[in-house]
Amino acid sequence: MPPARQRSAPLQVSSPDFTEALPCPVHFRVADLPPDATYPRHSHRWGELVYSFSGVMEVELTGTVCMVPPQAGLWLPPGVGHRGMNRQASHHASVYIAPELMPPLPEQACAVSVSPLLRSVLERLQSDAPVLPYTPAQERLLRVVVDELAQATVLPSWLPGTDDPLLTPVLLALQADPADNRSAADWAHTVHTTERTLARRFQARLGMGLNEWRQRLRVSRALPLLEGGQTVEATAQDLGYASTSAFIAMFRRLTGSTPDAFRRDRSGRCS
Repeated sequence: MPPARQRSAPLQVSSPDFTEALPCPVHFRVADLPPDATYPRHSHRWGELVYSFSGVMEVELTGTVCMVPPQAGLWLPPGVGHRGMNRQASHHASVYIAPELMPPLPEQACAVSVSPLLRSVLERLQSDAPVLPYTPAQERLLRVVVDELAQATVLPSWLPGTDDPLLTPVLLALQADPADNRSAADWAHTVHTTERTLARRFQARLGMGLNEWRQRLRVSRALPLLEGGQTVEATAQDLGYASTSAFIAMFRRLTGSTPDAFRRDRSGRCS
């Protein structure tokens, strides 16, 4: 196996300049991060939604690193220590929400689905680049963000990340193409190692095997597709499943619900 590439020290990026109080009840912040950038570890008294428009954000919690792909968001309740970082360039937003307005989400950090409406509102806000004081129209959009978060689906499990040089190219390739069905043996050949070594590294660094990680990734990609009205059959095909039944079985195992039941539930909430 070729030696791992030496990486330079991560670029430190400044946190917001408010630390004791929010400048308004719901505050929107957007940022572009270069490769290998990191925010210092911090916590705050308000809730935060992290959403990536492009690139994959990684957020380090206590003993856990979770990936935030563009199709999902990360909810950070008040008081949770965290450090943002990324290996590739990313364009992301944070929505800070005062405690009195926080949606009924878990008291622990969790990944959440981002509905088509929520995604559209976030994209509108970042295109407008709002600055304080917000206009009444911008304030209404920010309240829609809070309303949509109140209906967000909590993803069934973390999508853990790692900076392991053996695993990183595998995870990045799957993020780029979740339908990639290459076997563990194929991936081992790609990264110039043995299947046994790759399996051991997955368990040691991520606490799960390749297939489990890939299935969690696919669930995170499936939710917004289903919520946006795409059929179960088309979603299964887009995610690389040879049969719709195999996709349904995986989805039920990880979420406790069938894709159709999930779509009906989301449709009912929006009616």
